[in-house]
Amino acid sequence: MTAQVVVLGSGYAGAGAVTSFEEASDDSADLTWISEHDYHLVLHESHRVIRDTNVASKISIPVDEIKSPDTTFKQDHVTEIDVDEREVHLRDGEPVSYDYLLVALGSRTAFYGIEGLEAYAHTLKSLDDAQEIHHDLSDAVAGATRSDPAQVVVGGAGLSGIQSAGEVAAYRDEHRAPVEVTLVEGLDEVLPGNDPELQGALRKRLEAAGIDIMTGEFVSKVDEDTIYVGGGEDEEPTELDYDVFVWTGGITGQDELTSTAVDKDDRSNRMYADRDFQTSDDRVFAIGDTAMIEQGPEDFAPPTAQAAWQAAEVAGENLARAARGESLRTWTYNDKGTLVSVGDKAVAHGVDPLPVDTFGGIGAELLKKAVAARWIADVSSIGRAIDAWSDM
Repeated sequence: MTAQVVVLGSGYAGAGAVTSFEEASDDSADLTWISEHDYHLVLHESHRVIRDTNVASKISIPVDEIKSPDTTFKQDHVTEIDVDEREVHLRDGEPVSYDYLLVALGSRTAFYGIEGLEAYAHTLKSLDDAQEIHHDLSDAVAGATRSDPAQVVVGGAGLSGIQSAGEVAAYRDEHRAPVEVTLVEGLDEVLPGNDPELQGALRKRLEAAGIDIMTGEFVSKVDEDTIYVGGGEDEEPTELDYDVFVWTGGITGQDELTSTAVDKDDRSNRMYADRDFQTSDDRVFAIGDTAMIEQGPEDFAPPTAQAAWQAAEVAGENLARAARGESLRTWTYNDKGTLVSVGDKAVAHGVDPLPVDTFGGIGAELLKKAVAARWIADVSSIGRAIDAWSDM
């Protein structure tokens, strides 16, 4: 009997796993791919849409360009996974049965219970999010003057926050618009937890782009007009007026996974997965931001695009292996370096096998473009990658 394999999600993890499964599979399994979007978004370039919405078409790849004709695609929203009945429940369609399931539904933005944050802040988890930020930025600029500039605040100085702030600054420069950009980070440095040399290079690049940086104080409250930073029993918070507020301060698992009967992290609602991507249910695999993939005692792969790309190649093959009753491969994350853009500039760090640890300039900019182009070419075509090159 032909095994039924189902992949959920069209992000890096889902799209990559589909292509990998198709390469490794034979006639022993049928594949159904389910996502609420009929395209794959190159999410780590979505900040480009903040500056120019025309980029959207370059970084959204139709699923029909990715999957083979033999793969069935269903556009729908997953509402529940029933591991006892081995069914995926959908908002609009009938339940889909599976023998083996790969969950790659990504994550949602974490708001940490901060009062007003979810109500008033933009997030950057989708194409719609990036387009909404662009439109609100444009509206704010339309009502701004040199004496009363538009105030744009970005919360969180991780990769997404740094790149979002950089695009706002680039929009300001291209349009000669009266805009002030502030990047707020609760910890003491930009790109927390990374190499100090990289942190220093990024801070210099952000400051050169005219972005104000506030570190060492967390956002404590947000209302319709004001962001409150820091404060406590003995001190008043710093008040930041804003016209546009973008929050990139962390991730948590999708609400739809709450009732799924596999082991999950209590705090983040993300599924625990072994190095072969199996969860506590050996019929359910998980990768990408959905998963906390074990790499050692109390050590997990980072929730990054790079990790998702790497994991997807092995996870797709493991689905095909599981369907054939074969042993599974294990995966170890290999950090191939960090590339961060600030507008049209970029900073590179730890890129193997280059001998220089941290550098900027045209070399870093070309490397960042090349990584995005290679991914697009791998899941779609060289032609689409070439078409997108100038916008990345």
